[in-house]
Amino acid sequence: MKLDQFLKWRNLVSSGGEAKVFIKSGSVKVNGLIEIRRGRKLKKGDKVMFLKNELIFE
Repeated sequence: MKLDQFLKWRNLVSSGGEAKVFIKSGSVKVNGLIEIRRGRKLKKGDKVMFLKNELIFE
């Protein structure tokens, strides 16, 4: 699953466009590193940090 889809699927953003804005602004971290690629593929066990929420991709 792509990072932007994951944020939308977990109801953290209301649309793909909103996800894109947050990702491009550097507000999302994957495994502790800022990720600015909205199409980044998540692997099982990846930790996504977004607005003080820490989520594990399973």
